[in-house]
Amino acid sequence: MPAMVVAVHSKTSHAFSKDAQSSIVLAEGHGVVGDAHFGVTVKHRSRVAKDPTQPNLRQVHLLQAELLQELAAAGLQVLPGQMGENVTTMGLRLLDLSSGTRIRLGQTAVIEITGLRNPCSQIESFKPGLLAAVLGKSPNGALIRKAGVMGIVVTDGAVHPGDEMVVVLQPSEFTPLRPV
Repeated sequence: MPAMVVAVHSKTSHAFSKDAQSSIVLAEGHGVVGDAHFGVTVKHRSRVAKDPTQPNLRQVHLLQAELLQELAAAGLQVLPGQMGENVTTMGLRLLDLSSGTRIRLGQTAVIEITGLRNPCSQIESFKPGLLAAVLGKSPNGALIRKAGVMGIVVTDGAVHPGDEMVVVLQPSEFTPLRPV
């Protein structure tokens, strides 16, 4: 089964969850048209407070539907978009990708993975127990962040639920994802 887009979301205002859409439009170098995080420079409020001139490496947030299934099995019902992602995916192990991996979503849109979403206390405020559920430990004790990946838009395009996702570029050297 090919990797696919399960759902797409955006919200014009800064809020933890995003609203389901029938489609979103990705704009090169800016992100999701009409989303609060749209722009060349950082839009995440805590990062803007530190330095509003930083490049926006968090233009698009992707979250794997498999995590939502894992959470449901643990008794935490979370619907697509409720963790603030723009694109809910299925069938692609997002957390195992290298930084710099490029993924085509739908016919033309391409994003480049920049790093991991670092879950914060807002997750716990949204649903008690959720922060612990999206964090884990590797066998060597390293922290594992499961709350999705962030990316930048490198090619414009519309994205719809049901669109296929294809890895179109894997860097020649693997670089583990780090929080951005």
